[in-house]
Amino acid sequence: MSEIEMNSAVGPTPSARAQQMTSRLQAKPRTLLSDAWRRFRKHRLAMLGVFVLLTLALVSFVGPYIYVPRLAAQLEAIGSPFLQDRVDLQTAIDHLDFLNILSAPSAIHPFGTDDLGRDLLARALYGGRVSLLVGLTAMAIAISLGTIIGATAGFFGGIVDQILMRITDLFLSLPVIPLTLLVVYLFRDPVIQAMGSPEAGIFTIVVTVIGCLAWMSTARIVRASFLSLKEKEFVEAAIALGVSRPAIMFRHILPNAIGPIIVAATLEVGSAIITESTLSFLGVGFPPDTPTWGRLVTDGSQYLQAAPWLALFPGGLIFLTVLSINFVGDGLRDALDPRSRL
Repeated sequence: MSEIEMNSAVGPTPSARAQQMTSRLQAKPRTLLSDAWRRFRKHRLAMLGVFVLLTLALVSFVGPYIYVPRLAAQLEAIGSPFLQDRVDLQTAIDHLDFLNILSAPSAIHPFGTDDLGRDLLARALYGGRVSLLVGLTAMAIAISLGTIIGATAGFFGGIVDQILMRITDLFLSLPVIPLTLLVVYLFRDPVIQAMGSPEAGIFTIVVTVIGCLAWMSTARIVRASFLSLKEKEFVEAAIALGVSRPAIMFRHILPNAIGPIIVAATLEVGSAIITESTLSFLGVGFPPDTPTWGRLVTDGSQYLQAAPWLALFPGGLIFLTVLSINFVGDGLRDALDPRSRL
């Protein structure tokens, strides 16, 4: 028997064992974030939701730079050019093509045209920007309020907890849509005058009202997490070391409660988009010349038999966006759950 065969029969040599141990020690250690990402990638619906959301955002914010010049060239070729020299999205959504009123989807107008001959795809791209920004901004307001109120209630407990939770119950008992309609109707004109722009004024009041009426579920989630985490040993150690209460709340406890907050934030975006679409559908959201997805559904609902695409396309975009956000929220919830076995 040769020396090589003897070594293979006996097992790896000491040098080979040392190399294996060294490679294991040099391997990148697993972290909570890497484990969460690994579990999230295995959630197929969540990854599909991420892909759809990124596609919608990319098409809404980057797509007009490709689509609008193409639309302008094709309209000029058929004798209906833009009346303004500018070739941008604002010009495209305002352009009236009286030769193609209520036109069905075609090569020139992939989503068709409305009752004034305006290109529906250009208006949907503009509406996607508005709806996504409304959802993200309202989510930031709701998550910030909910986190601060829930953290304060859960950390201090006692009378502070009782007062803040009764306020939360009060807001939960309010009828959201009627109250939102009332606030927007009462304060719309003063805010528009103060902002100096109808679009900026409506955007400010809509996202503020939606965010201020959507923080309650986040506050309850954060409160429950703080009630559990404040009894842990690392919090007791921080108190024994003389760490201040705000530092304990936001530097020690809050990072350990970030998982449920992220899940709540993703779901809040979809809820805010639905609320804004409802306001636009009821006629108290953005002005008629601002084509949000909800406003497009409202305008298209008048032509459901003659031109159903006017409501189906923007309604489908709302459906895809909210469904994708819910898929991402489910994936994050499973990925950030330490008991998950994905």
